Amino acid sequence: MRVAVPIWEDKVSPVMDTATRLLVIEVENMKEASRFETYIEDQDIFRRCFRMRNLGVDTLICGAISRPYCRGMMATGIRVISGIAGNPEEVLKAYRKGTLSHSRFSMPGCKGNGFKRRERRAPLEKCCDKGIKGGGSNQS
Repeated sequence: MRVAVPIWEDKVSPVMDTATRLLVIEVENMKEASRFETYIEDQDIFRRCFRMRNLGVDTLICGAISRPYCRGMMATGIRVISGIAGNPEEVLKAYRKGTLSHSRFSMPGCKGNGFKRRERRAPLEKCCDKGIKGGGSNQS
């Protein structure tokens, strides 16, 4: 399984739509097997989706993401976990341990105002499934 995280400086990029740097981790048995960084500079969101699919990405962990971009990801078979903030290494570790739902990984503004972290996966009707459980046995 491959997990991608958009990077900005030393943290998860706050907006996926404008992110250009992507960290991709190969996960086997919930342990990191390999990693690489790549750039996604294309401005067309659907080309970006197919680029990530061609990289073998199964799951995207990101901050904010627009609905069209999220739907494009899901249409290419990529699971989207949004509303995540923090150091990418800590975020990936929490994902692998199944503790990504901890409040320390919530984007600022994700608490108290009705905006909640989302996990999105096909079908498109389920675009706003609530709650994430991170890695572990709930992976598809």
